[in-house]
Amino acid sequence: MLKVGDAAPDFALFNQDAEKVSLEQFRGKNVVLLFFPLANTSVCTKEMCTFRDELKVYENLDAQVLGVSVDSPFALKMFADKNNYNFPLLSDFNKEVSANYGALYDVFVPGKFDFKGVSKRSAFVIDKNGVIQYAEVLENAGEEPNYSAIKSTLEKIK
Repeated sequence: MLKVGDAAPDFALFNQDAEKVSLEQFRGKNVVLLFFPLANTSVCTKEMCTFRDELKVYENLDAQVLGVSVDSPFALKMFADKNNYNFPLLSDFNKEVSANYGALYDVFVPGKFDFKGVSKRSAFVIDKNGVIQYAEVLENAGEEPNYSAIKSTLEKIK
């Protein structure tokens, strides 16, 4: 499990437009890295729409928002287009990045879906030097991240 003060593991994933995006390319800028279980589900849509609607706030805190799920880039493209997301959604289809961040369910919704390898709803604030300044990994996919704590962390490191 990653914690505050740890170096954020670098990655390169395809976004919803099938373009390769790496964490390294945002060095020198704060990053809000959001793992979410599945595109087009109610809580994931609400969370991503909250970041969409408040993107100016995050930009004013010198932060780049990135969403990550195990969905394919094609599913993420439909999700982004449907909801007019104004930040990259990244496909962790191989589940490696979610695992590296400690944000991967062994079994998602056991007894109902029993899906293996779905991203846990998680939020990380990574500073301009690639160090984690905030880490929240939620076990309950029905919960949303602490938006206030994310903004407060960004204000401190701005």
